[in-house]
Amino acid sequence: MKHIFLNLKRFDIPKEYGGVNSIAPIGEWGSFIVSNTQEQLKKYAGEDVEFAMYFPEAHLISAAGALCEDSPVKVGCQSVYRDDTAAHGNFGAFTTNRTANAAKAIGCTTTIIGHCEERKDKAGILAEAGVTDTKAVNRLLNQEIKKAVSSGLSVLYCIGESSEEQERWKEVLKEQITVGLEGVDKSLVTIAYEPIWAIGPGKIPPDKDYITMIGTYIKEITDGCDVVYGGGLKVDNAEMLASVPVMDGGLIALTRFQGEIGFYPEEYLEIIKTYMGH
Repeated sequence: MKHIFLNLKRFDIPKEYGGVNSIAPIGEWGSFIVSNTQEQLKKYAGEDVEFAMYFPEAHLISAAGALCEDSPVKVGCQSVYRDDTAAHGNFGAFTTNRTANAAKAIGCTTTIIGHCEERKDKAGILAEAGVTDTKAVNRLLNQEIKKAVSSGLSVLYCIGESSEEQERWKEVLKEQITVGLEGVDKSLVTIAYEPIWAIGPGKIPPDKDYITMIGTYIKEITDGCDVVYGGGLKVDNAEMLASVPVMDGGLIALTRFQGEIGFYPEEYLEIIKTYMGH
């Protein structure tokens, strides 16, 4: 199966507040994106491809509410809490935290966990206590993944190495996978590889050979999990990524990196068209 994921991060913030949203009023942003893409994505209904969009929490209800009958779009949240509600247990006193059951009730069917920004946040909290422990970060992510899966959500699990870790990338990725996915049904998980060392202005992205090497390694140690490129699927690299046999798709974020920077539904559809070859 091919997978085209969309991580919308905080692209909803209007420009007057320092954001990049110019496509819709804040209250209509989530529904606008779903409504302006789902019908066009139906053209791929006969192909083995999944489309999932991960929204900031404020937009989950409107995005899920905009899904039409037989919509090809899956609405997802950006990670879940490591604990959850349970019958005859805690009924929901998780102030400030989004549980997997809450996401499921809203209408989500998938979640993204372990994005480099989430990993950085967890590592930063540990650092405040004077602790540097990547295994602890992966154990926390493992708890989130287990709660997501138990609630019926599929998981896009992000892994990747920083520039400081690049020389020992095998060791880093193996730890993230073995600890993060311990005790997890991998059939419900897709892996996104984020080359953290290559993300950002002026950075040189990995080439086809490097991506092939990484994808091959991940499949070997996960017993064949689907793997997508999480370093940014764009029009510029869509054909190249589509030609890498061991990669099963990509993760889109921004669609425009110059001028009116931001996410635009018509450009998102163009990226998919380029990747799919039609």
